[in-house]
Amino acid sequence: MIFDYIEGGAGREACNARNVDAFEKCVLAPRRLIDVAKRDTTIGLFGRRWPVPFAIAPMGLAGAVRPGGDLILAGAAHRAGIPFCLSTAATSTVEEVRRVSDGEIWFQLYVVERSLADQLITRAKNAGCETLILTVDVPVNGERLRDARSGFGLPFRYTPRILWDAAMHPRWSLRLLTGGPPQLAHFRSKEAGSADSQAALMRRQMDASFAWNDLARLRDRWKGKLLVKGVLRADDARRCELMGIDGVIVSNHGGRQLDQSPAALQATKSVAAAVSCPVLMDSGIRSGSDVLCALAHGAAAALVGRPMLHALAAHGADGVSELIALFRRQLDTAMALAGCADLSDVDQLMI
Repeated sequence: MIFDYIEGGAGREACNARNVDAFEKCVLAPRRLIDVAKRDTTIGLFGRRWPVPFAIAPMGLAGAVRPGGDLILAGAAHRAGIPFCLSTAATSTVEEVRRVSDGEIWFQLYVVERSLADQLITRAKNAGCETLILTVDVPVNGERLRDARSGFGLPFRYTPRILWDAAMHPRWSLRLLTGGPPQLAHFRSKEAGSADSQAALMRRQMDASFAWNDLARLRDRWKGKLLVKGVLRADDARRCELMGIDGVIVSNHGGRQLDQSPAALQATKSVAAAVSCPVLMDSGIRSGSDVLCALAHGAAAALVGRPMLHALAAHGADGVSELIALFRRQLDTAMALAGCADLSDVDQLMI
């Protein structure tokens, strides 16, 4: 059920497939007789210098994959010098993550209840988060059929089917028994919300009334960098920019919300052409060469999700660090073969 939670999408999972297919169909035009003896994979974004143009995307329930999952991901990101995006639905709190990482931590916000959102914003600020990501593509939960079939949810329901599933995966079960069952960490305290709020978050039952005027109030309240995640239309991106949003993240939630959504890579090109603020993207990235394709389509940087959770499941901290290094090598190789010594020239690779 954990594999299905990571890998699954909404409905028939057509959007999930479109995301990956768009990268498989991405065609770049290599430039020849370019000096690529040295390649520069670094980028400058929001006043910081990253060694590679990708970061770890916000993902809920990483602790269900491996105990302490958020802490492991944050530590690997810090060692690699890239941002780690912590989800509202994390299994470790922003304070716990800050205690193990001095790196750049971005906080992703779901608005379940307005008062709870205000508390989370304050906690993120107090923990030293300079960037807030507001996710806007989950007014209601997508039809995630794999989770419905497997019975996945928090708290775990110990049905005969789930107990059999656990028995067939003893290493995962032993880690769970040792580390304890995962919880929505930001909701542990009494002040942080009721059991109803936790259940609402698990069902992705957000405040569906949150609209543009509410975004304007959030912009006034949050003084740091504010990114809006879940944008797929150029007109929405332009409106965000006019409101003073610092950047948008083109995303269809990894194909986990509306199955009829366009591939994120496809949407990135039109969104990036419509605004002057930085455009990041996620959904469908499976390699370092995919990151190069995302940048060629106009993205300033990419966020990597599912591959990080698979690495976390397979080999823990070492697995995540190895995957980040693998993505960097793949990116470097693709740049050399495409005749792109510096990422500032990446737009010249588009046919």
